[in-house]
Parts: sequence; C-alpha cells; structure tokens
Amino acid sequence: MEIRPILSTLMRHKTAAALIVLEIALTCAIISNALFMIGDRLVQIRENSGISEKELVRVQITAIGNDADAVARTRTDLAVLRAIPGVKDATIVNQVPFVNTSWNSGVNITPKQEQPTLHATLYMAEEHFLDTFGAKLVAGRNFNADEYLDYDVVQKSGEASAVPSVIITRKMAEKLFPGVSPANVIGKPIYTDGMAPTRIVGVLDHFVRPGRQGGPSAREYTMVLPIRTHYNVGGNYVIRTEPGRRAEVLRAAVTALRAQGNDRIILDENSKSFEELRNAFYQAPRSMAWLLGAVCVGLLLITALGIVGLASFWVQQRTKQIGIRRALGATKGQILRYFQTENFLLAGIGIALGMLLAFALNQLLMSKYELPRLPLFYLPIGALTLWLLGQVAVFGPARRAASVPPAIATRSA
Repeated sequence: MEIRPILSTLMRHKTAAALIVLEIALTCAIISNALFMIGDRLVQIRENSGISEKELVRVQITAIGNDADAVARTRTDLAVLRAIPGVKDATIVNQVPFVNTSWNSGVNITPKQEQPTLHATLYMAEEHFLDTFGAKLVAGRNFNADEYLDYDVVQKSGEASAVPSVIITRKMAEKLFPGVSPANVIGKPIYTDGMAPTRIVGVLDHFVRPGRQGGPSAREYTMVLPIRTHYNVGGNYVIRTEPGRRAEVLRAAVTALRAQGNDRIILDENSKSFEELRNAFYQAPRSMAWLLGAVCVGLLLITALGIVGLASFWVQQRTKQIGIRRALGATKGQILRYFQTENFLLAGIGIALGMLLAFALNQLLMSKYELPRLPLFYLPIGALTLWLLGQVAVFGPARRAASVPPAIATRSA
C-alpha cells in the first residue's frame, strides 16, 4: 500500500492529526518513565536484605532515666532470651534494618582525604551478631574474641577509630576498591572517625542499612564493628526463632523482659517481626507503584478512546470516498489496512516525539527526585505498547469502514 495518499489525507486534517500525535507523544513519555519508576520501586521492594527475615523478631526497650547496671542487665536479658523455647539465638544491636533512622559515618581509603569516599551505616555487634541475623560472609572471617570492645569504653576514650577491625558488605567493598575481588579486600585499611586505620577482616554478601540515606545505590554501604552495646544504646534485642514460632517467641520475650524489672519500657509498637518491619518500610514505594500503575492504565484508556473517536469521525467524514473505492474494486481487507496503516503512521510520529519527551522528563525527575537515568529498553516497551494499543483501538472503526457497501457512492452522487 502506498503511503503518499494516506499522508495527503492527513495533511487535510492537520488539527485532528496533530492532536492525536500529541496525545500519543505525551502518553509515550509518561508511560515510559512510569514503567521505569514502577520497576525501580519493585526492585527496591524485592531487595535481598542479607538477613534471615522470616526467622527474626525485634523487641525494643528503653530505660526510665539512666541505668548504671545497663551492661550487666543486658547480659542477663540475652541469657534469658536465649533460654526461651524456640529461640535459636539472640543479640543486642544499636540499630536494625527497615527503620528510618540510622547511625552513619564517612569512610575514607586514605588518612588525609578532604571528602569521604562514601557514607556508610555502622552496626555495633557482639559475638552473636552474625549467627542471629543469618548474614553470610563471602570472604574473610568473623571477629576474633580479642577484637571486641565495650561501647562505654570506646565512648570514654573518644577514639572510635581505634576499633581494630571491621566487616563490610560486598557493595561497599566494590565502591571503595573498584575491580578488587572480596578476597583481596581482606586486610586493607579504611578510615572512619580519625587517623588510625581499621582493617577489613570480612566481607558480607548482603546486609542492608536501616534507612534510605544515600538512595538505592547506597542501600548496602554497611559496616559492622566489634563493639558490644547495651540496651540503652538503641535498645534493640534481635531474636532468631525456629521456623513458624515468631509470634510465640515474641510474646514470650516481651513477658520475660518485663519480668526483669518495671524501670524499663518495652516499645510495643516497635516490637514485631522483621517481615512486619519490612512491609511497613516499603509501604510508600508499594503505594507509589500501584498509583503509577493506575496512571498508566488511565492514560492508555484515554489514548485508546481518543484514537477510537478520531477514527470513527474520519470514517463518517470519508463514507463517500470509501464507497467509491469499494465501487472501483477495493476489498474490505484493503480498506481495513488503509486505516490501520494510517493509525500506525500517526502512532509512529507520536512515539518518536514521545521518546524525546521521555528523556526530557527523565532528566527533570533525575534532578528533582534522585531517579536514575532511564534505561533505553523502556522506550521500545512503551513504543510497542502504544502501537499495539493503536491497532486494537482503530480496528473497530476500520472494520466499519471496510463494511461500507459500494452502493453508498451511487446514492451520494
């Protein structure tokens, strides 16, 4: 089929053609970026946290005033928690994943850097940390017994940089030492709060930071320090349970801790399973994904209705022309292909313009919301979606046009 007659017809209906092209262009730009944002949110929601979430519960506790026996009471608490039926292990930690606050520190690879290489979160760990969380080392080792320091001692000395060793994640290692394998990172020094080096002794496969500081790319900039805390530092008891016993263990843990004295408060709203913490943490991205999905469906519906309306209008306007073509021997299939080709051309022009708008919109989103650059493969996805939508939408009016009998031309003469 020749394209020239179709283009000639479209030029005689410039306003209507321009409106449908503009509608398709805007839809293409918005759909491409919306699909990308949905995909980005889904990646965040499905991220590998690096911990045994389905076996973990958290109990958060705080003292009423100062507690001079916080260290001793913490040891007693941990012994009580580990003795509860159904408990595999328990630990105390300054912070946990899937909350919106975190402890962070700049990290350098040389002692006199003016700007840190990255900002990482820091977990303060006692001997049961890795076993409780179920975190996996891909290189190096866990801390030795003589490497652990007490939190109060470190605080009094004011020399956090004197911590002898650190465990970091694979992502953090890749950022600090690009192109270096995890095994070859072991033994390298890093610098946090001062000039003394802290040497890397282990690399974790995954371990997410508590909040979203630094954006998605920094989710696993995590380091673990061998510092024993007590319940007055964050107040997070993390308990690893046998499968299917989280609710039972959580109730027993709360009861056991309350029995240790009435001068402490258990924060019930924060004491829950890690799956509940994760679901609450990702509620906003999940809602955004659903909202963007609804926007996509609405835009596609509006675009489809616009194509149907325009095609129906053109069929009505060209009834005589169609009848003459049918009288001259044009088949129903040829009439159908004419309208579908016409729509394909309009959609193609709109999609080409929409791709440019998609890039412009992405640049705006990158500058305002720290969104990554739009991957190119989202453009053909948006283009194919709109081409298919256009063909489906125009099929009904085109079929009616193909059904115009040749006698129409005679009656209209």
